Amino acid sequence: MTVVQDGGGGGSTLSSYLQRCRESRKLVLVIVAIALLLDNMLLTTVVPIIPEFLYEIRHPNETYTAELPTTTTTTQPPFCNNNNNNNRDVNQTNKEEFLGEQTTTPYDTDQIKQKKRHKDLVEETVDVGMMFASKAFVQLLANPIVGPLTHRIGYSIPMFTGFIIMFLSTLIFAFGRSYTVLFLARALQGIGSSCSSVSGMGMLAERYPDDKERGNAMGIALGGLALGVLIGPPFGGVMYEFVGKSAPFLVLSALALGDGLLQLLMLQPGVVRQESDPPSLKSLVTDPFIIIAAGAITFANMGIAMLEPSLPIWMMDKMGAERWEQGVTFLPASVSYLIGTNLFGPLGHRMGRWLASLLGLFIIGICLICIPFASSIKGLIAPNAGLGFAIGMVDSSMMPELGYLVDIRHSAVYGSVYAIGDVAFCLGFAIGPAMSGTLMNTIGFEKMLYGIAVLNFLYAPLMYLLRNPPTKEEKKSLILGEKSSVRYVTYQNEEDDE
Repeated sequence: MTVVQDGGGGGSTLSSYLQRCRESRKLVLVIVAIALLLDNMLLTTVVPIIPEFLYEIRHPNETYTAELPTTTTTTQPPFCNNNNNNNRDVNQTNKEEFLGEQTTTPYDTDQIKQKKRHKDLVEETVDVGMMFASKAFVQLLANPIVGPLTHRIGYSIPMFTGFIIMFLSTLIFAFGRSYTVLFLARALQGIGSSCSSVSGMGMLAERYPDDKERGNAMGIALGGLALGVLIGPPFGGVMYEFVGKSAPFLVLSALALGDGLLQLLMLQPGVVRQESDPPSLKSLVTDPFIIIAAGAITFANMGIAMLEPSLPIWMMDKMGAERWEQGVTFLPASVSYLIGTNLFGPLGHRMGRWLASLLGLFIIGICLICIPFASSIKGLIAPNAGLGFAIGMVDSSMMPELGYLVDIRHSAVYGSVYAIGDVAFCLGFAIGPAMSGTLMNTIGFEKMLYGIAVLNFLYAPLMYLLRNPPTKEEKKSLILGEKSSVRYVTYQNEEDDE
């Protein structure tokens, strides 16, 4: 009997431990951070792989890395110095024939190849940009569906659905061998990302009702996102270089499977209905303060989104960059984004999130202007690092600000507002890659970055409006005051008529 009691006690202890884990806010934060890490790791792993892979399948006999033309010296043939007119005529004829043959030199051939290669690379930018943008466009369409859905069934089922879709997308990337299949995989990832990001942020906003704690938690979760962006490009570039195209995606699919098992065990996906009435999507979309905060996220991320498909190709064209260099070039931005999100989660609440975002947008504009002046990969380190840090300032300030605005101006249900936040994020990553190829082809890489820098400069002053947004009570009193004044004016008019 003692053995049976011990066994029952052990089972009870395990059950109570699992129950405590399921109620732990920190464990939910870890699960959300891992989901964002894997999603963004898949997002950026393809950056150094897809451009070269597409170029290789379309131009199987050409190398992707630049081979700069080398000048060749030719020795002048010995012409006989003879006074005989016949010999002089023969020598002159030979000389003219020799010079005629030299009109197409190896150097000229290399120049022709370089021009053709430059044209192919610019055209490649358009296709790569459209593929990268497809994920954001699909995510953009899915967010208005996922947000209200979380109000009806809770956050855990959409979160687990996001894992399943991302797992399938990763496997398609691993075995896809054509542009169409890879485009489908990228678009499918958009649905999974929508489920994971909207549910994850909503779950954190619900578990961390205090504004300061929520800012810290979302800073850590965005740190998981930053870590995925940090690891993705070098991981993809190195694995593709030394192991093959399928290897990085198979590793990611194994990691995603582990995250899915953790969700299944700890979150126990099931239907959970919201107690309070959620704000309508229309009321949130028409809230000017929510739109201003969401717009900051869009403009902050549009620059880096334009750089993802265009910078590796620009580096190959101007610097002759190799595979590993294309993967490593985004490393400074990722490291500084990780630092910025963790630093400005708590610091943004202290100094004012509006001010952190305003400064971040100005720094983004300055860094975008500096990038085209780089002549080597070393010259890209400082502007990329500043760019990542500034984007971290904006994201880690505006994501919790969206939850705060819902708390003070609507009701504390967060699915729809984080659907709007994710739409804002996706707009940047949809417009950026989709336009980068066309803009690079028409106005050039430099002017493209100058244009988006100016947009950041112009948008930054709007952050001041978020300094002290009116609360729900102030909004009501303002509306009631307007109604009272209308009634008073009507009453006065009636008295005048009498």
